[in-house]
Amino acid sequence: MPLGPGEFEEAWPRIVRALASFTGSLDDAEEYAAEAVARAAAHERAGGRPIESYAAWCTSVARRAWLDDARRRTTLRRLAPELARPDTDLTAAPVTDRTAMDADDLSRAGLDDRLALLFVACDEAISPASRMVLALRVVCGLTVPEIAGHLGIQETAAAARLTRAKRALSEARGSFHIPDASERERRLPVVLACVAGMFTVAHRTVLDPADGVADTGRQALSIADAVVAAYPSDTEARGLRAVIRLGLARRPGRIDETGTGLALDEVDRSRWDLALLRAGLADATLAAAGDGRFALEAAIAGLHSSARSFADTDWERIVQLYVALEQRWPSPAVQVARLSATAHGRLARGGDTAEVERELRTLEAGAAAYARRDAALALADIAWRTGRRGEAAALYRDLAEVMEAEPLRRFCLRRAAEPGDHTSETG
Repeated sequence: MPLGPGEFEEAWPRIVRALASFTGSLDDAEEYAAEAVARAAAHERAGGRPIESYAAWCTSVARRAWLDDARRRTTLRRLAPELARPDTDLTAAPVTDRTAMDADDLSRAGLDDRLALLFVACDEAISPASRMVLALRVVCGLTVPEIAGHLGIQETAAAARLTRAKRALSEARGSFHIPDASERERRLPVVLACVAGMFTVAHRTVLDPADGVADTGRQALSIADAVVAAYPSDTEARGLRAVIRLGLARRPGRIDETGTGLALDEVDRSRWDLALLRAGLADATLAAAGDGRFALEAAIAGLHSSARSFADTDWERIVQLYVALEQRWPSPAVQVARLSATAHGRLARGGDTAEVERELRTLEAGAAAYARRDAALALADIAWRTGRRGEAAALYRDLAEVMEAEPLRRFCLRRAAEPGDHTSETG
């Protein structure tokens, strides 16, 4: 029967992991796994015998394909000098088969397949920047443009890092292997950052996924569950899962019935997933014992999620947490979020936002692309909330031209169509 929603995300890492242990190469594993998946789809379309185990079927097909190619390459290398001799009998040449590594040996660490692959991709032999690109592409499944956008680099630079990372991993390790416990402990911060990046891209671009296969946010949660299972007492692991759980819990309220994105004060909080919300808040409470990046992000997400309404949000405390987060993880995205929260707090008290707007304009002019977009959205929102509707409409029209997510593009167009100024443009 056809592969159901969510089954692909479970099968893919198992296929890749088994092939990596067999071929000794992540690059080959990814290539032959993709070929096997394509063959499975063709098999089902042709009405072939039902596939009982998708992962096992694809792994078997991919192994045979790899062996066939390996035999051809071996034969060609060995007999190339003899190809010019017309009397050479190529069909008589023996072919040496490859002895497969036991994939079960790689399961002894007790890790989820995707998490195991993340630890492999985050090898210290690779530069930190290249580790992130390799993990986000091979394990998390993001495209090169998505990775480039998340990291704030050019697509060509992301592609080059990916190539260098695969080469460096191959040269440093020679063959696929799962790192031991101490190695995994050292690599954990990068692994957490990769899962966070996966969710961030989903949160920015996939507000309303079509199905389970397209739901990168849910896939990120599944990997975060595996991280917490492996490190249940780690406050950063708990904090990351809290951020993802709370983000997904609030997702149903992010768009209206027409598929248009909603502002924070427009969200219907009754649509939130209460079970996921409670689970996220429980994680955030456990993470509060730490003071790392994800523990702080979880505290911020917890305050947003526990407020009964937009008006009840504790903006002062949220700003304090963003200040602490900036000290631990300096990022233009965090700076924009802090400034936006500061503006909300000042507007709630009837205060002035001129200083905040000046800082946002500075970021809009010189930060990475994702931060420039966030700064522009914050400036448009401030102009709209302070009654400068003409100024806001112009900003939203410009933003609609560059928004990739359709719900956000529709939101910008709706705001751009709002009536003219309600007050003077004094800010």
